[in-house]
Amino acid sequence: MNISTYFPPQLLKRIEDEVTLRKLGSASLMTYIRGISKLCDYLQRSPEEVTAEDLRLFQLHLVNIGTTGQTINVTLTALRFLYNITLDRPEVVSKLSSVPVARKLPEVLSMDKAKQLIEAAMHPKFKAALAVAYGAGLRVSEVVNLKVSDVDSERMALRVEQGKGRRDRYAMLSPVLLEHLRNWWRFANQQGQMLKAGWLFPGDNPLYHMTSRHLSRVCKVAVSTAGITKKISMHSLRHSFATHLLEAKVDICVIQVLLGHSKLNSTALYAQVATDLLKEVTSPLDTIMKKKAKKTKKNKGTK
Repeated sequence: MNISTYFPPQLLKRIEDEVTLRKLGSASLMTYIRGISKLCDYLQRSPEEVTAEDLRLFQLHLVNIGTTGQTINVTLTALRFLYNITLDRPEVVSKLSSVPVARKLPEVLSMDKAKQLIEAAMHPKFKAALAVAYGAGLRVSEVVNLKVSDVDSERMALRVEQGKGRRDRYAMLSPVLLEHLRNWWRFANQQGQMLKAGWLFPGDNPLYHMTSRHLSRVCKVAVSTAGITKKISMHSLRHSFATHLLEAKVDICVIQVLLGHSKLNSTALYAQVATDLLKEVTSPLDTIMKKKAKKTKKNKGTK
């Protein structure tokens, strides 16, 4: 990650301490540093002595250069942490305003395309990792952080340790997914690529797990190899998992638990992309036209 040359080292240390004090994750720290670095580059000086007007002009600058709404909001979150927490200057960020973000429907694969994507992976490790993302609905970070001991074949469950929101949970482990994992485990042990009780998906050095970025690149290659034209990412496999469960009439509250969503609203989004469910709904237009046809037929019969 590139840190602005105008970012004072002592301020960086204070932010790291505040993040550690609150037991926030490394992802939060990187988000804060990235956002504050943008402000430092804009100001071309330390951000410690700024006015509310400086920050207003900075946000206007972000809008004018075409920064997405989501990126602006993440940057504002970083600035609020800096001035509310680290520097104790809440007055300078009191008038910063988050911007609305358009909510787009996720890209979802059909079951056939999901199968093609997994089969297109060129290595047993990659096949197994993609199968976990689709077959258990895990996030890419959750996939790469799995350990061999997280596979519970007796209870047919995967233990997800400290997933999003620092919460542990269990994900489903289907017989087909278990077979994918066993194929990879046998291959890895024959080739000396996996440590006993180590990472389920190790990197080149088995002491470390495969990175999320590496697995994301693997997914893109598999998408291209499978001839899939949709813009598909690792997260699309998670979206597809939830959508296909919903189309199979699995209770939405069960899907919420499997995905690790804290709010049902997040899971309910998949009802909008579950096209098989839409096909089962009768349009009111069809209903009134059928009633009209029946009435006409009845009238003709009485004559």
